[in-house]
Amino acid sequence: MSKNTGSSKFRKVNVDEYDEEKFQEADEADNGVQGPNESEVVGFLNQYPFYKIQNQSNCKNVEALKAVLNNPPQGSKDQALKDRAVNLVVRVLTSFKSSEIENGVKALDDKSLDLLMKYIYRGFEFPSEGSSASLLTWHEKVYAKGGNGSIVRVLTDRKCV
Repeated sequence: MSKNTGSSKFRKVNVDEYDEEKFQEADEADNGVQGPNESEVVGFLNQYPFYKIQNQSNCKNVEALKAVLNNPPQGSKDQALKDRAVNLVVRVLTSFKSSEIENGVKALDDKSLDLLMKYIYRGFEFPSEGSSASLLTWHEKVYAKGGNGSIVRVLTDRKCV
C-alpha cells in the first residue's frame, strides 16, 4: 500500500508561477537608446543631391533614409522619443519624389525593410497633410520587395517603434 504523506518535496516545478493572472512580461532595459541622430538626418536632407556614382542613384534622400533607420528606439519606454523618431522618418519619406522611392527601397536590407514597414504603419496613426499618399506609395514598394513576410514580422513583433 502507498503511504499518504503531506510532504511536497517531490514537486520540482512551482505550478503557481504559471498562473495567467500573475504573468509579468520581461522588462527590457533602455540600453541607452537615443533614436536616430536628427541633426545628421536633417543635414542629409539639406545637402545638394549627387547622382550616378557607379551606375547607382545615390541621392541625399537615400542617405537620410539609411541614417534615420540606423538607430531605432525600439527598446525604449520613452514615448516622446518614439514619437520624434516617427515624425523624423515620415519627414524623410515625404521628401522623396515618387520616382526615387524604388531606389530607396532597393538600397535597404531585409531588417531595415521590416523596420521601415513598422514606421509606415506608425505613420498612418498620425497622418499629416500629404503624408498618407506618400506612405501608401512607400507601403506598396516595401511590400513588393519584402512580401507578406515583412508584414507578418511587423505585426507579430513585440518591439514597437
